[in-house]
Amino acid sequence: MPETRSPSLLARAWKLFGWTKHSSVLLGGFFVIILLIVYIWWPLAEQVLAYIDWGGQWWRYFDWLLVGIFAFMSLTIVARADLRTDALIVFVGTFGGLVIESWGTQTNLWFYYTAERPPLWIIPAWPIASLSIDRITRIVGWGVDRLTASRSPERRERLFRALYWLVFLGFYAYMLYFVAPTFDKSYTLLALLLCALLIATPTDHRLALLIFLAGSGLGYFLELWGTTRQCWTYYTYQTPPFFAVLAHGMAALAFWRAGLLVKLVLGRFQEALLRRSPTRDAE
Repeated sequence: MPETRSPSLLARAWKLFGWTKHSSVLLGGFFVIILLIVYIWWPLAEQVLAYIDWGGQWWRYFDWLLVGIFAFMSLTIVARADLRTDALIVFVGTFGGLVIESWGTQTNLWFYYTAERPPLWIIPAWPIASLSIDRITRIVGWGVDRLTASRSPERRERLFRALYWLVFLGFYAYMLYFVAPTFDKSYTLLALLLCALLIATPTDHRLALLIFLAGSGLGYFLELWGTTRQCWTYYTYQTPPFFAVLAHGMAALAFWRAGLLVKLVLGRFQEALLRRSPTRDAE
């Protein structure tokens, strides 16, 4: 009987981590984007590097938080990567990030140290964060399902529905308070209307909560880095304001719903093309 070899430790770790043939593409694209940002906006990179005393105790001035954030995001985006779904996440995250940054900087809710409104170099961070949030949501969902496994489906649905309205109505009230100084701006009125529509029309209470939680969790570290390094500053000068953290969760929810809408439109378009295409004659 031929001897069967057990998979190596590296192979088992790779399988557990969920490395796929698409993971290399995503990771390579991630690094290419970083290199392009550094190359195109090299004067900004020089300003960051100038704070480090390379001739002395450089590790005391090195931005370990930034490195940790990018390392974490690099690991999460490659986990169980699938370009068939990830391409849509990247697409929605890119344009959604551009809209959000335009809203915030045009209304002066926050501003960047470069005074750009908005800076293009920050836009690629949104689709990357969106991919990371997608992976975090899967992990959190697995944990929540384990914790609530003993409950009946009906009790779980009632629990998630109650938590949904408690969390999102609280968030919306807080949003009204935070953006109140910009009620005279059309961007803010549109943002309030969009958030109200998203909250009032939930498609999945459980998944919406998980996405909001994952987006807020990652958003805390992103906002902590950006505000403490004065890369961007909110009108309240908090580092960071709690609303900004929660806003990442709301943005993640908006991107998810936008992705569902894009998939629906593409599906209808594909069906229309199939109906119009000539059918083959029966042999």
